[in-house]
Amino acid sequence: MSEIRNFTMNFGPQHPAAHGVLRLILELNGETVERADPHVGLLHRATEKLAESKPYNQSIGYMDRLDYVSMMCNEHAYVLAIEQLMGIEAPERAQYIRTMFDEITRILNHLMWLGSNALDLGAMSVFLYAFRERENLMDCYEAVSGTRMHATYYRPGGVYRDLPDVMPKVAESRWRKGKDLERMNQWREGSLLDFLDQFTADFYRKVDDYETLLTDNRIWKQRTVGIGAVSPERALQLGFTGPMLRGSGVVWDLRKKRAYAAYDRMEFDVPVGSNGDCYDRYLVRIEEMRQSTHIIRQCIDWLRTHQGPVMVRNFKVSPPTREEMKDDMEAMIHHFKLFTEGYCVPAGETYASVEAPKGEFGCYMVSDGANKPFRVHLRAPGFAHLSAMNEMAQGHMLADIAALIATQDIVFGEIDR
Repeated sequence: MSEIRNFTMNFGPQHPAAHGVLRLILELNGETVERADPHVGLLHRATEKLAESKPYNQSIGYMDRLDYVSMMCNEHAYVLAIEQLMGIEAPERAQYIRTMFDEITRILNHLMWLGSNALDLGAMSVFLYAFRERENLMDCYEAVSGTRMHATYYRPGGVYRDLPDVMPKVAESRWRKGKDLERMNQWREGSLLDFLDQFTADFYRKVDDYETLLTDNRIWKQRTVGIGAVSPERALQLGFTGPMLRGSGVVWDLRKKRAYAAYDRMEFDVPVGSNGDCYDRYLVRIEEMRQSTHIIRQCIDWLRTHQGPVMVRNFKVSPPTREEMKDDMEAMIHHFKLFTEGYCVPAGETYASVEAPKGEFGCYMVSDGANKPFRVHLRAPGFAHLSAMNEMAQGHMLADIAALIATQDIVFGEIDR
């Protein structure tokens, strides 16, 4: 009788649970995974190299497209690096706006993660509920930047513009009218801050609903408890950050350890797990949504009582207002030069990092004094997490691969860059 050999198969890149364009080459003994070899590069767009051939401010929008469900957090690291090299600091009001939108982005990311992870493991309803809330938060992105996802809202020296006094309403259509339309516009009668105040007050209950559906669900626990367990020591050795590291019990959060923006003035807890498995990482992300809501509410309270500029008055980096530009030829020339030629950044090197929803997102930048960076290297948290796939998958079943890819929160925009 011939010897039974391991079976090799492709998982992805077109499988919906591969979260983009991941290609896993799996070596199976029956249904048990002996080896998992991730192949990357199918979404490589040379973002770092492109950033080196463009003026600084023309690459902010490219950062949105890296981890494309954590848009403003990516912008934050890139903009912080430019600010450090130029020796400028955003005004206090801009710092609070950045903090608030970083946390809106964290909730957006975790809702996406929760919905798609639940769907991968067989829970249908959570996906619909999570994406319903995402729509409301994307409306906040659209209110400040004009676009639902790729905002380019953070700029060196502050943010593009102050928060709007009017929250856009849902327009009447064949599908939305009458009582339904009234209900959808109920929170939209005031400003953006009024809308967020009502959204966050309600969102605690929504998170409780997700927990009711999943936390004690027998099938959910069978699919996640004990799967992909990583010890605290090993998590540090593998370069884990974010919920992947905190799920293993390591209390490390850049918002506390190396505070930036207005995080040093915020009160919030850092949730940590104890077993380092998929279930603990799920619990960490659920609690992070509650803590993010708490931070947003603190920012709302501060922003309501403190007015002020949202951009530095340094005309090397800040453009004239739209009103000035349309009224004065000198201002128009200034605006045109700033957005085409840009500004020269003093020679030097820096590394700026933020606590993005997936972990530490960092930007290493070298300037030679020109109007475009000499070198840009981006530290994507997902890259380190994906490199641990083989170790985490060994000995688990083929069906657990979907849970492992989901628990790592893989998004290929940042991994392939």
